[in-house]
Amino acid sequence: MDKVVTTATDAVADVAEGATLAVGGFGLSGVPNVLIQALYERGVAGLSVVSNNCGAMDSGLAVLLAAGRIARVTGSYIGANKEFARQYLAGELEVELIPQGTLAERLRAGGAGIPAFYTPAGVGTLVAEGGLPWRYDGQGGVTLASPPKEIREFDGVEYVLERGIRTDFALVRAAKGDRHGNLVFAKSSRNFNPLAAMAGRVAIAEVEELVEPGGIDPHAVHLPGVFVQRVVALTPEQAADKKIERRTVSAPTAPRTVSA
Repeated sequence: MDKVVTTATDAVADVAEGATLAVGGFGLSGVPNVLIQALYERGVAGLSVVSNNCGAMDSGLAVLLAAGRIARVTGSYIGANKEFARQYLAGELEVELIPQGTLAERLRAGGAGIPAFYTPAGVGTLVAEGGLPWRYDGQGGVTLASPPKEIREFDGVEYVLERGIRTDFALVRAAKGDRHGNLVFAKSSRNFNPLAAMAGRVAIAEVEELVEPGGIDPHAVHLPGVFVQRVVALTPEQAADKKIERRTVSAPTAPRTVSA
C-alpha cells in the first residue's frame, strides 16, 4: 500500500516514447512541474498529451512543447501560448480542441469505466459535424480534420456522442497526500487534477506535503488512493516554487478626508 517513490525521476522512469499522458493543471495552477521536468530530463519524445492547455510562459508542459517532445495535444485552450499556436499552424503539432466541459467529462468518464456519453455541447458546430483542423500543412491548408460524430435525439433535443479518455500515465499535483495515494488539492489547483488522475492507467502525483495514513480526514479526501499508483513528496523549495502568470496590483488611492 505504500506508494511513495523516492524521486520524480524514478516515478517517470517507465514513461516510454509515444506514451499518452493526462496532465492536471490550469494555466499555472496545480501544474505538476517537477514530474514534467523529470520527464524532460529523460528526453522522452513523441508524447500525446491530454490537458486543458499546454503550459504557460516557460513552465509546465511548455517545457516539453518547446523541446519538440509533444506530438499531439487534446485540450481546450491555446490562450497566449505563442509557441503552441506556432507549432499548430506550422503543421508540427496535431491538436484536438474540444469544449472545456466535454474535456473534463471525457477524462472523468474514462476513469469511471464509461466508454462514451452524450452531451449537447458542440451540437450544430464543427465539433459534432467534423472538419475541425487537427493538423495544418504549414501553408494554411488542412491535412487532417476531425471526423463527424454520432448525433442522437433524446426528448426532442440533439446530443453528440463523445468518447471517454484513457491514457497510459497521468501526472498531477496535490497540496497533500498520504502513502496510500489519497490526495487533497488546494482551492483552484483542484481544477483538472482529479480527473486527469482518474483517466491515467498509472497516475503519478507530486505532493507538497506527505502525511502518514490517517493524517487526512476521510471526509477531506478529494481523490481516493485507488486512482493513484505513485506518490512523490516534494522538497519545501519545490513546493514553494509557484509562479504567477499575471501579477496584478491596484494603484494606491489617496487618503480620504472627512469634512467636519
